[in-house]
Amino acid sequence: MNIDEILAEPIFEVDKGPPSTSAGITLAEIEAQQWNLLNEDLPLPAVVIKQSLLEHNARWMRDFLQQHDVLLAPHGKTTMSPQLLDLQMRHGAWGVTVATVSQLRVFRRFGATRVLMANQLVGADDIRYVSSELERDANFEFYCLVDSVAGAERVSRLLGEKTTRPLRVLLEVGLSGGRTGCRNRRQAEAVAQAIDTAGNLALYGIECYEGIFVSDDAEKDANSVDSFITGLREAFSYCSENDLFADPDRVLLSAGGSAYFDIIARQLPRIGGDNVQIIVRSGCYLTHDSVQYERQMDRIEARAKGTLPVHGRLKPAIEVWAYVQSVPEPGLAILSVGKRDISYDIDLPVVEKWFRSSAMQAPRPIEGGMTVLRLNDQHAYLSFTNEVQLQVGDMLGLGISHPCTTFDKWRLVWLVDDDYRVVSGVRTFF
Repeated sequence: MNIDEILAEPIFEVDKGPPSTSAGITLAEIEAQQWNLLNEDLPLPAVVIKQSLLEHNARWMRDFLQQHDVLLAPHGKTTMSPQLLDLQMRHGAWGVTVATVSQLRVFRRFGATRVLMANQLVGADDIRYVSSELERDANFEFYCLVDSVAGAERVSRLLGEKTTRPLRVLLEVGLSGGRTGCRNRRQAEAVAQAIDTAGNLALYGIECYEGIFVSDDAEKDANSVDSFITGLREAFSYCSENDLFADPDRVLLSAGGSAYFDIIARQLPRIGGDNVQIIVRSGCYLTHDSVQYERQMDRIEARAKGTLPVHGRLKPAIEVWAYVQSVPEPGLAILSVGKRDISYDIDLPVVEKWFRSSAMQAPRPIEGGMTVLRLNDQHAYLSFTNEVQLQVGDMLGLGISHPCTTFDKWRLVWLVDDDYRVVSGVRTFF
């Protein structure tokens, strides 16, 4: 990835999050400023990522997938950060996943050459852009999904005969009541034939997304994922038997978001032989989180039954810090963070750390006694027990649930060391 331009970009006065005196400082110059979150050098709320835990998670996933002989195309929508994708690529990522052409444009702008668009390519302008990039750059390797005969015919028609490189597509398998994807075997076979008939499309593999199976019943969810994979297996067999793959020596099978990548890494290699490449698309693993994906990590360990091929586990690397700005009544504090700053679409944030500069040398871990009740746009309502004596000006470190919907609220995120010294800034492009 070409990230030098990002590092050379100055902080702007209108950016959300930087200190008031930081205008004109580039991202490459941040470490020299010696800012420290705990010294109140940053305005709050602030999103920070622990550098040591970020590196740990990148290594953990790399080692896990290598030991399963599975490749990774991390979903770029999680962070929309070329800098963080650069870290993932340096840890062996095969490519990057996107959901939209606008996301594709961001990662192409900073040098991505292999992109899997885990979505349908429909819009005329989007198709024109992809086609022009394929013609302009012979090294650009792009894949998208098709789940209907109408979709195959539309993208083929809009591509026209001008393209000299067929558009590489993956047949998407779905299920009744789910999101996109062929609902049954008959539909999948018809779509595969439509792709084969179009002279400017080339079938390179099969895809599905199993992340829709998330409930309170871990065993049921895992069984649903296993059953769902049957549709992918059937589509693969049909396309293989009918010589529909454009490159039968390299067929892509892709699934695996951030919740069930372990099942995908275990199950998909059983479908094909040496000609099959398995691509998982987890994105949230890099920062992990303190609630949703921490629960999923517990489930992954339970499914492994002590046989995980790597030691340790993914760890929450991202935190959102806020001030206690008011204690208007006993047992209630109002924090300077809200819906505009932190995710709340799956779970409310949880308080994990407490710091008072006048009385503490380091943040104090919190394992109970504080509960976020609800959020407004810029405020959080926090209940606390009698054992906790919060004061105006106290700093609280919040754990999040679902990294995607915290990242998308910030254009600049701070990378910190274990003592909360700021070592760099991470730009996002939402």
